[in-house]
Amino acid sequence: MPIRQRSFGTPPLFVSELALGTWGLSGEPYGPVTDETADATIKRAVELGVTVFDTSDAYGKGAMEERLGRLLEPHVASTYVLTRHGVDRSHEPPRKRFDPAYLGAALDRSRERLRRECVDLYVLHHPSAETLAGAELQAFLRELKEKGKVRAWGVSVGDAGAGRAALEAGAQAVSIAYNVFFANDLHALADLLVEKKAGVFAHSVLGYGLLAGMWAAGKTFAEGDHRRERWSARDLRARLHHLAAVRSLLGGDVLTMRSAALRYVLSNERVSAAVLGPRNVSQLEQLVREAGAPPYLEAERLGRLPQRLRDVGVA
Repeated sequence: MPIRQRSFGTPPLFVSELALGTWGLSGEPYGPVTDETADATIKRAVELGVTVFDTSDAYGKGAMEERLGRLLEPHVASTYVLTRHGVDRSHEPPRKRFDPAYLGAALDRSRERLRRECVDLYVLHHPSAETLAGAELQAFLRELKEKGKVRAWGVSVGDAGAGRAALEAGAQAVSIAYNVFFANDLHALADLLVEKKAGVFAHSVLGYGLLAGMWAAGKTFAEGDHRRERWSARDLRARLHHLAAVRSLLGGDVLTMRSAALRYVLSNERVSAAVLGPRNVSQLEQLVREAGAPPYLEAERLGRLPQRLRDVGVA
């Protein structure tokens, strides 16, 4: 079954409802990935009908953009690249930078690596509301579109307040964490998203693997895995307990927790694409199979979910 398309913006931009996130393929967050595996996963995504590829100039210090540029060059007309900017890794520790001089030079380097004159979706990575309100930055973003360097611009945000500031500043899309356990921020933006006809690229769909429901009690993470620092043992035990609410979504053709978590995100019409992070072809194909079709989840089970979440302590 071909991957379905969704649209956002005026005029509408049509994108696949599943996007390939490339952070995991870079080898940085979960451990090494071979070049052969990364290449094969990207190529298979194109074959399956994925048209959106989510990356950053910071992933592998630009190496992932170079990989996408090489592999997607034959498919420039049928694929879109979302790249995140605003983290200057030439300093230690890395620092945020949103001044036009830095951003403009970084974007030109990305365009060269991606082998695209026009970047499809240029995303600022977690700027503050104050930064977004700056006249100089807003003028710079308008100029990028006028010069044809970007098709659209957006903002990766960490909460509803930042999302509201981004949309009021003219962002045409927001990238935001959204999953069964972390939904309130996107729900709070729903009306404004409709008003602005803005796109939503939902990340953390599987909660860094938690929502796949495959972890046993006492799960530990290897050195170099970002989850080792993200959650204490106590935090992880609590989150594993919360999975009981997700199990209530199983039934019919929803056979796995992973499928339930993904379909929950796709059930929200505000979502333009769910950004997935498979680290190999097998994981990618599994997710595509389990995405299902509208209405994705049984209305009765979905309707009972808020109470189930409250029962296990998720607000």
